[in-house]
Amino acid sequence: MSHEVKVLTESDLRGLVKLDLQAVDVVERAFLSLGTGNVIMPPVLSMAIPEANGEVDVKTAYIPGLDGFAIKVSPGFFDNPRIGLPSLNGLMILFSARTGLVEALLLDNGYLTDVRTAAAGAVAARHLAPRGVETAGVFGTGVQARLQMQAAHLVRPFSKALVWGRNAKKAEKCAADLAESLGIRAEAVADAKDVVARSQLVVTTTPAEEPVLKAEWLHPGLHITAMGSDQTGKNEIDPAALVKADLYVCDRISQCEKLGELRSAVEAGLWKKGPPPELGEVLTGKLPGRDSDDQITICDLTGTGAQDTAIATFAMELARQHGVGAAFVT
Repeated sequence: MSHEVKVLTESDLRGLVKLDLQAVDVVERAFLSLGTGNVIMPPVLSMAIPEANGEVDVKTAYIPGLDGFAIKVSPGFFDNPRIGLPSLNGLMILFSARTGLVEALLLDNGYLTDVRTAAAGAVAARHLAPRGVETAGVFGTGVQARLQMQAAHLVRPFSKALVWGRNAKKAEKCAADLAESLGIRAEAVADAKDVVARSQLVVTTTPAEEPVLKAEWLHPGLHITAMGSDQTGKNEIDPAALVKADLYVCDRISQCEKLGELRSAVEAGLWKKGPPPELGEVLTGKLPGRDSDDQITICDLTGTGAQDTAIATFAMELARQHGVGAAFVT
């Protein structure tokens, strides 16, 4: 019996899936599903290839109610730019949740991961940031720094953005891009402490292995979304900050204690509060979230397979609606 498989290229997917409120809502529903406890999501499969300065992550999840589930393969080979190749790429495979047959190959080269990661930041900001955000800051100057600010602006429209990065020229370029894309004031700031002091919302997007945001910088009315630490050895946030915050939230405890900021706080012997709430539990109301604009909140995002299944399913729905993609019969 023949079976049709849809193949969608990065160009196809960029034309279909945008970083907008619809995508944010798709990812928020994935977190809501995680909060119910019914999602089947195995641990991240991660493999390092030190000889090539590379790593490969594999993530997946089954969300009841969706027709399919995705398996996402995400390689990062960080010496590639020296030979003119991107450091990140990858693909998602969408399977039928009823038959297990392959429904689609999404050759996105990491684009869908970029969108769902930024959308997760928007979900965190929507539910944990203070209601009024005038200034937002970002640590980092890459693609995700730009997308996280774009996503946060969708749910907490701010009038000014501050950018800090180790490379001043890259920070200035990032600020100029944000000013143009969001139509707001944006500036590069030389002192990371100054970014935190002037912001109500800060997103950290760096690959730092030593903290770049100190606990003593925290102030009332601040929300931090930390999304750079997604591998053992990475650490953006001073472990003491997690204890000092009024509320610290994980996307998935089992991942954050191995890959995220929680790992560093536990290893330092500072985290003694027991299991923190997960973002999905806050969304469902099982556990409390921010209850005052004066609180200090931190959300630790390591990236979940549920987000991948949600965005891949969404992309496939749009492809069917618009007749996009090549069909192959197997």
